[in-house]
Amino acid sequence: MKILPYLPDQSGLAYAVGTTLDRFIKLKQSDFPFASGELSQLLRDIGLAAKIVNRETNRAGLANIGGAFGQTNVQGEEQQKLDVIANIRFMRALSKGGEVCAIVSEEEDSVIDLQNKSGKYVVAIDPLDGSSNIDVNISIGTIFSIYRRRSPLGSPIEQEDVMQPGTEQVAAGYVLYGSSTMLVYTTGCGVNGFTYENSLGEFFLSHPDIKAPKSGQIYSVNEGISEEFESGVLDYISSCKKRKFAARYIGSLVADFHRNLLKGGIYLYPATIKNPSGKLRLLYEANALAFIAEQSGAMATDGENRILEILPTSLHQRTPLYIGSTELVQEVHQYISKTRDKITEFCH
Repeated sequence: MKILPYLPDQSGLAYAVGTTLDRFIKLKQSDFPFASGELSQLLRDIGLAAKIVNRETNRAGLANIGGAFGQTNVQGEEQQKLDVIANIRFMRALSKGGEVCAIVSEEEDSVIDLQNKSGKYVVAIDPLDGSSNIDVNISIGTIFSIYRRRSPLGSPIEQEDVMQPGTEQVAAGYVLYGSSTMLVYTTGCGVNGFTYENSLGEFFLSHPDIKAPKSGQIYSVNEGISEEFESGVLDYISSCKKRKFAARYIGSLVADFHRNLLKGGIYLYPATIKNPSGKLRLLYEANALAFIAEQSGAMATDGENRILEILPTSLHQRTPLYIGSTELVQEVHQYISKTRDKITEFCH
């Protein structure tokens, strides 16, 4: 009988494809000299909650947990049953984990003070993005941002702990519940994606060191409300059509962003007459995805400013969002600024 020696991974990486999420987090812990395991545990808590929400999502049609809950959230949007379930699951995981002092959730009117004065982190989260897609079995997701608290440990949380610009994020990510469930996150050292294996109950590294294409042939926008867009955005969309770009819009921010991140493209949600400040939330949607975008080599703006540099002034603050391949985002900027300059000249 011939016995073959074990040969370790020759790539030189300590985290090869197939590495579990828990092991990957542990291996990368040295990237955070300010942390002593708390951030790693927090990321594990989010991974655990994502597994539970994935289970609930997969059995929604059989367990009668699809459909509307019968209430509206602070955004004035009708809550779905799974919205409420996902919010509960993440709240429980984050509160019981012991690393978090406060949570900002799309489903809650105010900051959730966990009364954990030793908690070092604040989490901003959209527990279930894409609620309108739940009942028709289309991809939905979770988006999260993690910040270090600014007030001293042992003291009550302060407004400054929550109202931080996106540049202060220490980690951000999303979970996509689709044909397969994926968790994608960054801690400021690149972007990595993990695919969930149901039979083993584990997330495994499947997309190491994700790099967004510099350009692409996909544009994602809700053209049904395009009559409310400013002229520069309309001109840009027209240019996409002339270049035979593919129009791809799912109506789930996580799903649209994920596709464009991997394939190259741009996602647009401009300001409209109905929502002059934009519709997407800064703290728990735009900031997280902007951090991931920049870490992968992509770009995110509100049409004028870098998303990560916007100072939040309210908990559920909204913003326009242009995010995706760098060349495409720069293009839409040029179209917007050109028409705005013409308006300024006309007014003077």
